[in-house]
Amino acid sequence: MSLLLSIVMPAYNEEEVIEVVVKQWTDLLTRQFPAENTRLIVVNDGSRDNTGKILDQIKDKYPKLMVVHQPNGGHGNAVVNGYRQAVALDSEYIFQTDSDDQFVTDDFGKLWAKRDESPFILGYREERYDAPARLVITKILRLSIAFIYGTYIMDSNIPFRLIRGTFLKRLLAQLPTPTPFAPNIFLAVMAKKAGFNTFDIPITHKERQTGTVSILKWKLLKVCIQSFKELAQFRFELAGKVKALKKPEPVAA
Repeated sequence: MSLLLSIVMPAYNEEEVIEVVVKQWTDLLTRQFPAENTRLIVVNDGSRDNTGKILDQIKDKYPKLMVVHQPNGGHGNAVVNGYRQAVALDSEYIFQTDSDDQFVTDDFGKLWAKRDESPFILGYREERYDAPARLVITKILRLSIAFIYGTYIMDSNIPFRLIRGTFLKRLLAQLPTPTPFAPNIFLAVMAKKAGFNTFDIPITHKERQTGTVSILKWKLLKVCIQSFKELAQFRFELAGKVKALKKPEPVAA
């Protein structure tokens, strides 16, 4: 049975908050879509704490919850795995967010209201509560995208995005292999260069209270350099991929 909406959520070492976040988002699904078939897909990315165990324990308590366990592959790998799970379920819309309780469910409605205007809609953290080094790297990546691709995206890697399922399937088919460190950036660039309005809707970002930051400060510069190299290499492939995305979607029989 196809789904109206799947929420994709990677999780790594979030034992202190994971049930709270699951409850928040499953409550949203129940409240906003009481008669619709919806899912919250949480991808446990090889957590070293009790995150996976807690998710398995609460599955029966939250019928809309679908738990996927995988060996630790990083945030981007977990996101793509979740996307593929949602596409396989024939989800009409797919929303991605994180499990660290830094976003509020009320902001989902801002993106949902635009769903008929674009197949790819982004939020952006109007005021971002992260370490200064992360803020600097975000600015560097924003300028890198503008320099390499000639396009400006406020928050290209934000884990708060709504994508039409059929369009996400096409985007995933164009994603470089192996999976880039930050695949959400590549998806945003492809959607923007294909001519779609991402809207960049301002949303609330909260200070992190619990859990584990998956990238330590000393690794951030290395990650930034890696992402820049991946983005620079991808520019040679982008034109063909954008052309494929601009083709009309096949009409269901």
